[in-house]
Amino acid sequence: MNLVVNDHNVFVIVIVTLLTSLILVPIVKKVATHVGAMDEPNARKIHKVPMPRLGGLAIYLAFLLGYMLYGEVSTQMLSILIGGFLLILIGFIDDINSVPARYKLIVQIIAATIVVLYGDLSFTELSLLGKKIYFNAFWGSTLSIIFIVAITNAINLIDGLDGLAAGISSIYFLTIAIIAFILNRIGGLDVIISLIMLGATLGFLVHNFPPAKIFMGDSGSLFLGFMISVIALLGYKVTTFTSLIVPIVILAIPIFDTIFAILRRIIKGQNIGVADKEHFHHQLLKMRYSPTKSILIIYAIDIAFAAVSIFYILGDNQIAIAIYIVLMILLLFVVLKTDILFDHSKKKQVIENEKKPKSVKGKNRGKKKRKRKHS
Repeated sequence: MNLVVNDHNVFVIVIVTLLTSLILVPIVKKVATHVGAMDEPNARKIHKVPMPRLGGLAIYLAFLLGYMLYGEVSTQMLSILIGGFLLILIGFIDDINSVPARYKLIVQIIAATIVVLYGDLSFTELSLLGKKIYFNAFWGSTLSIIFIVAITNAINLIDGLDGLAAGISSIYFLTIAIIAFILNRIGGLDVIISLIMLGATLGFLVHNFPPAKIFMGDSGSLFLGFMISVIALLGYKVTTFTSLIVPIVILAIPIFDTIFAILRRIIKGQNIGVADKEHFHHQLLKMRYSPTKSILIIYAIDIAFAAVSIFYILGDNQIAIAIYIVLMILLLFVVLKTDILFDHSKKKQVIENEKKPKSVKGKNRGKKKRKRKHS
């Protein structure tokens, strides 16, 4: 599908979907309250009062309107609509009454399979840092399904702070549009969907930026992750992206946060599906940054990675790779200084105890003995 889109239409698409989402969110908020789709506070969560979820429904409905106004019917687009609907449906149910992770994973795999097989959207070759790898139909389809499921979960996992998932997704959609404009490929399906999703997500972000009035819930994070991965596959297929490094770099924060989360839980001997409070945004909060400052820091890092992608597309590959390596080193430095991988709190406690004078230690031991006698 190749639509006739000019600079004027680009702004119209974004504004129409933004206003639609902006108007729908308060309505969805009332629906969420009515059906009991509320996010109750607990020890792991940041918010202190029950918050309505289902914000993803407003994003989805704005996306549908944008598609009806500016899209065209095709088998590929139909597969995306079916897959997106399945994720919205399972997310909607989960926002009201928690669904086991394995069932959500099954639905994600089904949605990804529909897009890959029915929509014929899969890798036939991969170009990474100038090297090409070719795949047959089976391995190309398998890799594409894994890619969609992985990105979907990456966005779902990072949705732990007001405005975080919506902001990172908006940066992604905007970067795709900028790359397409630079390459004069503004009419591709990947770009049209990016523009529609940019407006729909920004409209929601107005209500979700801290202090949030509503959460997107799994209905939003699963749908956003799915659409981001689909856009990446579309862009690669129609050569908006000349290398897989482009979408991966734009999504650096959610991808690496997911990798760190998996490694952290493996190191601790935990189930990788167990939720915790050690994600990147939690580390910033531990450093005494406010929720607003924390997401602005993450936005800034994500924009830096997005800029690297644009440099890469412009042909300054060596400069882009050099900047990317520097950013990676800085990110890893931050990681090693936080508890995102290893729990440094016990080590700090041991060091503090060793620094205490012997007399203090003796007093502490004496107190413990007296406590034992009393008990």
